Amino acid sequence: MREMTRADLGPATAGEDKRPARLARLVAALLCVLATLPWAAATARAASVFDVANVAVDVTAETAAAARDRALADGERAAFRRLLERLTLRSDHSRLPDLPRNEIANYLQDFSVADEKTSAVRYLAKLTFRFKADEVRRLLERLGVPFAETMSKPVLLLPVYQSAGALLLWDDPNPWRSAWAGQAMQEGLVPMSLPTGDLPDVAAIGAEQAAMGDESRLAAVARRYGTTDAVVVVAGVGYLPQQPLPHVRVFISRHGPSAQKGRTEIEIQAVSGESIEALLRRAAVETARLVEDLWKRENLLRLDRSSVAAVSVPIAKLDDWLAVRKRLGSVSLVRRADVVLMSRAEVQVSLHYIGEADQLALALGQADLQLTREGDIWVLTLTRSGSS
Repeated sequence: MREMTRADLGPATAGEDKRPARLARLVAALLCVLATLPWAAATARAASVFDVANVAVDVTAETAAAARDRALADGERAAFRRLLERLTLRSDHSRLPDLPRNEIANYLQDFSVADEKTSAVRYLAKLTFRFKADEVRRLLERLGVPFAETMSKPVLLLPVYQSAGALLLWDDPNPWRSAWAGQAMQEGLVPMSLPTGDLPDVAAIGAEQAAMGDESRLAAVARRYGTTDAVVVVAGVGYLPQQPLPHVRVFISRHGPSAQKGRTEIEIQAVSGESIEALLRRAAVETARLVEDLWKRENLLRLDRSSVAAVSVPIAKLDDWLAVRKRLGSVSLVRRADVVLMSRAEVQVSLHYIGEADQLALALGQADLQLTREGDIWVLTLTRSGSS
């Protein structure tokens, strides 16, 4: 009796023949989905830098319709100006164009309306405008105006006031802290917030420790507010020789993983008839603008400088890659991430980006991703705060 061979069993069934091919196609489809789907969703967050929200309008005209039309036109112009100033250095604001509404329409994607109120002749609302990122980039490039679009992680602002040889932080009154209380600190590339000053805050850090830059205590109080970075602004009011009007001197330092090295100092001179409270409020505005400019200078883009980096992403499970992929899509400098190889322990990616490598690393850090060099390869990992 001879042994039975595969031929004696007759033709293979369709299921037996096609199963490996189906599996291969399934794996390929999964890789394709992983390589594309999160990108589209995450791009929305990157595009939020080009959104301008809470534009308040209040217009009176001959009719409600005329008031609404004028309000939308005014809001659109104001939002576009606010966007361009958000992306550019203060020294370049005089170079920004004042476009008519019909030209601004070329850069507008859409808008939405909230808190709308109308009467027979009046229109009130809060408007949100979403602008086309690529078109705005091309406009600034044509104008030769450098710009940045990397959004910093939120930072905790600690206003320390020097008064009569003492340092005040949580004390009441602290006129320097009061000067910051009414500031709009969420509209720029560096969103800032004030701590509440409750008992855990007081226990976490004192005025002297903040002024001296105690990194461990600054990190501890920042963690209470869900961030890693803190900006300490130390201000004191004084008089210069032969100067009858006071001035404010402010020392600015940022602490945390995204911090620029060193400390910056500015001085604001009072004008005739200006109270100390008004001077401190003006100093707070100037300080906030300087914090923004310092960040922008670190992140100014060159659109003509594009590169591709071979990056290894260590993973323990599929969810690790999904988390990294989602965060990559939120980084505006990253134009594309192509999956080259996927295994159980690693995903190899070709990362297409604009700007310099150090700018990329800083931008990735704002999304809780750490880019490090290990020998000849780049390794991308989720930081502890991003994986929690």
